[in-house]
Amino acid sequence: MNSLINDFLKFLNNITPIPESELQKLKNISNIKKIKQGDYFLRQGDKSYEIAFICKGLFRITYLTEDGKEFTKSFFDEQSFLVSYSALLENRESYFSIEALEDSTIVVVDYNEWKAFFENEISWNKLLVVILQKAFCNKETREREFLIYDAKTRYLSFIQTYPKLSKRLKQHVIASYLGITPEALSTIKKRLKLNLD
Repeated sequence: MNSLINDFLKFLNNITPIPESELQKLKNISNIKKIKQGDYFLRQGDKSYEIAFICKGLFRITYLTEDGKEFTKSFFDEQSFLVSYSALLENRESYFSIEALEDSTIVVVDYNEWKAFFENEISWNKLLVVILQKAFCNKETREREFLIYDAKTRYLSFIQTYPKLSKRLKQHVIASYLGITPEALSTIKKRLKLNLD
């Protein structure tokens, strides 16, 4: 288990150099957690004070409407972070759920404990900026696709963005991400196959 936390620290240090003493402090507040397929790291409507790093597994962010309709916002696999950041900042309930799509292993850190490190070491702030910049770019791309792309183009973009995930995901989950029905996704895939043949 220690090796997983060390891999997590190494990943962070590759993003931006962090003093060894600071990494050790983070290691002291890091814990390993296993989440079974179908279980949740966070449920919509709950508060969370944790941020997690995926060592192994696959997760998705979902929104559930009042009438029970589910939408998939994004996917996260190995070496990705799990957090409802706006909920953390505003000390409120999360607007979305984070569900494990596979049996997964994550490193979990209490964000408030970690945040205390930021006051005395600038490298933590640099790290956070890089992580948030990437998240912002992904969010902007996702919004653009929904505003200007049709379903077929969104599917092709999904295949390009997540080339290794399409085989790990069930069709109804991919359809939920694309904002279409599983039947519509099946039709798109058949038409694309005909065009390739």
